[in-house]
Amino acid sequence: MFDATFSSVFGTADSLVGAVSATDFLLCCGFSVALGAICAAVYMFRHNYTKNFVVTLALLPLIVQMVITLVNGNLGAGIAVMGVFNLVRFRSIPGSAKDIGSVFLAMAVGLATGMGFLGLAVLFTAVVALVNLLFVLTPFGRPREPGKMLRITIPEDLEYDGVFDAVLGRYAAELELVEVTTTNMGSLFQLTYQLRMREPGLEKAMIDELRCLNGNLKISLGMTPQARETL
Repeated sequence: MFDATFSSVFGTADSLVGAVSATDFLLCCGFSVALGAICAAVYMFRHNYTKNFVVTLALLPLIVQMVITLVNGNLGAGIAVMGVFNLVRFRSIPGSAKDIGSVFLAMAVGLATGMGFLGLAVLFTAVVALVNLLFVLTPFGRPREPGKMLRITIPEDLEYDGVFDAVLGRYAAELELVEVTTTNMGSLFQLTYQLRMREPGLEKAMIDELRCLNGNLKISLGMTPQARETL
């Protein structure tokens, strides 16, 4: 039964055009439309998109299927023709990596349905959809938070060793005390930390908790010199 997934509904590829019946052609068209809609849904998941591109992406498997049928099942000729079509689309409008990947996904589905490998097209689309879902929902490929410089002013009589560790540990994924200096004629100390936040948007909550521990003295948080150089 599993071997039937890798079999064409047209029989042999050498006699593709002669073997295409109206029923088989319409069946392939139905699969192309359905799988094209799935390709478009995979592209739209947690991604900015336009209606024009999504509709085009959904129709692309159907178009590729027709091209493959017209070139008598010749994959080389079909890919060459579709390559020209895609060059026209990306010649003047820059596409993102996901745009290009989605176009290739839709083309691959169209190639499979155009050759009659409907089960293979369904299996391939399902695998890509699941892998895309896995990558999008997990931290895979997520950029790290830029490094930040935290300066905390404390009274000279405060034993600072370990005082802020619990608070900073909740908000910072990486943390290092890099400098301790005196200020205000020696009446205050300034602790300088290099840290990397666990998530963006937690800065205010962290500073509010630190203010309760340092007597509401000055606290500053900014980017490290290394992080500024990357901007």
